[in-house]
Amino acid sequence: MPADFDAGGEAARWHYHPGRAVANNPLFAWPPNPRAVVKWYAAYWLAISTTTVTVIISVAIWFALLPALSEMQTFAPGWMVRVWLANLLPMLICAGGLHMWLYHWRAQDKRTKYDPRDLARDNGTFTFRNQVADNMFWSLASGVTQWTIAQWLVFWAMANGWAPAFLFPENPVWFVLMFPFLVIWSSFHFYWVHRLLHVPALYKIAHALHHRNVNVGPWSGISMHPVEHLLFYTNFLIHLVVPSHPIHVLFHGYMQSVHPVFSHSGFDQLVVRDRERAKMGDFFHQLHHRYFECNYGTVEMPWDRWFGSFHDGSERATAETRARKKQMYT
Repeated sequence: MPADFDAGGEAARWHYHPGRAVANNPLFAWPPNPRAVVKWYAAYWLAISTTTVTVIISVAIWFALLPALSEMQTFAPGWMVRVWLANLLPMLICAGGLHMWLYHWRAQDKRTKYDPRDLARDNGTFTFRNQVADNMFWSLASGVTQWTIAQWLVFWAMANGWAPAFLFPENPVWFVLMFPFLVIWSSFHFYWVHRLLHVPALYKIAHALHHRNVNVGPWSGISMHPVEHLLFYTNFLIHLVVPSHPIHVLFHGYMQSVHPVFSHSGFDQLVVRDRERAKMGDFFHQLHHRYFECNYGTVEMPWDRWFGSFHDGSERATAETRARKKQMYT
């Protein structure tokens, strides 16, 4: 990250601009920089972050709510409803609670809010003419449903020995390493699915629904068309190949579906009692929602750098993105 970074005119387009260049995970940088890699992972795994929160939720849900894997050998309402509740409740609590804090109670006003506008009401672009109602409907009716179905299939396959599974404390080293591996796998999968969804035909059919949200809120994260959810949740197929624990399957779901609640919050930081308590928003992806044809992936892998669609938050990157869009659509 250059110390002399200057956003230029781009900073004026935002109510809040982080004031620094968007950075990628240094794990893929050359030459290698072990110190930067350790610092990057410490910020996500050794501090309060959406990553550590999703790990805690996964462990708590597995021991408090879900039955033993052996009970999932046949599709039965008992355990299937519990998996659905394991997904529904964190979504309601995290998205609902964050929405109340940021947009209903306005507990931190617009401090660290990227876009100064309020969420849309009486707008025909959205289902029910209301952005929050639109986002809640698609997130819960399609998102949580398809996320749950994907996990039903994985748990059932694990229970019947058709997917490689292990139980803690077996393979303790791999048990730990599987968490960052899933983050990288999800970044890889998301980039390619997302690029596919920007093909004009698929964009019009499916992805345009998510991009109604130029000014995003907590419920925007997995507010998607059912076709997009179907593609999005194919990332669970990794569990049919790579050995994992049921806690990893839960973590994978929360990382893919609850993490976007925070990254789409529209705010960079959570402010409590006038102090910035935790990193929350994702300016990298916020730039994608404004400019569309940039930052298709995540900061965990540098696919956008490698394929020329990276926006670092500068005026220069905005000019390059606009020029690329003009070339794409003429």
